[in-house]
Amino acid sequence: MRDRLGAPGTGLSRREFLAATGGVATASLAGCQAPTRRENAQSEPSTAAASTAAGPDLPTTGPPAVVNVDEQGGTVTLKTQPAVHEAHPLDSMGGPVRLPRVWAFQADDHDPSVPGPILRTTEGEDIQVTLDNTDGMRPHTVHFHGARTAWKDDGVPTTTGITVAPGETHTYTIPANVPGTHFYHCHFQTHRHIDMGMYGIFRVDPKGYEEADREYFMTVKDWDSRLNRKMAGEDVSYSPRTRDPDVFTVNGKVAPRTLHPEDGSPMIVERGDTVRVHWVNAGYMSHPLHIHNHRFRRVEKDGGVIPEVARHDMDVCNVAPAERHTVEFTADADPGIYLMHCHKVDHVMNGNAYPGGMLTGVVYKEAMNTDIFGALMEYAGYQQ
Repeated sequence: MRDRLGAPGTGLSRREFLAATGGVATASLAGCQAPTRRENAQSEPSTAAASTAAGPDLPTTGPPAVVNVDEQGGTVTLKTQPAVHEAHPLDSMGGPVRLPRVWAFQADDHDPSVPGPILRTTEGEDIQVTLDNTDGMRPHTVHFHGARTAWKDDGVPTTTGITVAPGETHTYTIPANVPGTHFYHCHFQTHRHIDMGMYGIFRVDPKGYEEADREYFMTVKDWDSRLNRKMAGEDVSYSPRTRDPDVFTVNGKVAPRTLHPEDGSPMIVERGDTVRVHWVNAGYMSHPLHIHNHRFRRVEKDGGVIPEVARHDMDVCNVAPAERHTVEFTADADPGIYLMHCHKVDHVMNGNAYPGGMLTGVVYKEAMNTDIFGALMEYAGYQQ
């Protein structure tokens, strides 16, 4: 059970969240029935709806954990784990949306997750990352963007000669020598393994780092669910040359599940907060990310600090594949609920249902004790 609610980062405590909702966020609100596919004319079954293919009994992914590697003596183990991924398990807003097979990273004793765990350390430290593939069925590696490593630790089998075969483990030394927000992923048959879920955030806090009042991590991704269905044993045709994404996620979930306080990624704020958001694009398409009613400034790109003179107010930031953008804003709007979404608006869909997909929101604590927030919680499937 997560101790902080909202997107991975510094959301509300469970007690604060329940106090703020005033009992509104329940699954049985009078008059707030979530629309189903049959009730909502815009909603049609997603092309990634639940698979009926038979297969082994696999775990279901959980939300990505934030792993402070410094607190673990500078070591972390990433295990490979096939799993089922519920991007949104209900029939509200075009769901259910389900990837019947993903290949997840699992850190230490945490649940397997897609995205993988957020590995956080401090500038100047070396971390030891052990890739544990002892129970795996296929080769893997791990490549870290934003770190200047020794050649053998680059994680690319073609150029290092190092592949972690099924039944093996391998330890990489990753120096935290480039502060900022970065990205890691499997680099074996990269076009397939990233698309099966093998990616995550690598965060290096600079020395003397001062967190904002609220700090959140978000990874966006486009998926062609045919690959995941094929790997689950369904009789579907897939080629990376004809990739056609039909699922669009924020931290592995689609709306409305993205607004679920435990399983999703709402940005929970209080009026006056400074808010810092780390965006990472793990997909193959660019995504222009837009926050409603809040102007922000981009302060980092790919770990590089943007000089003050080059910063300017924005409300849309295009994030290309593998890019990392950190933006900051002040929660100074009329307290309410404001969307954050990709502005390629066909990415804000679940199948033919709009809204859905790559969408979450800025949720003011002051707006949680409202009927509309309660309705959103019901669409998302939250039960306190």
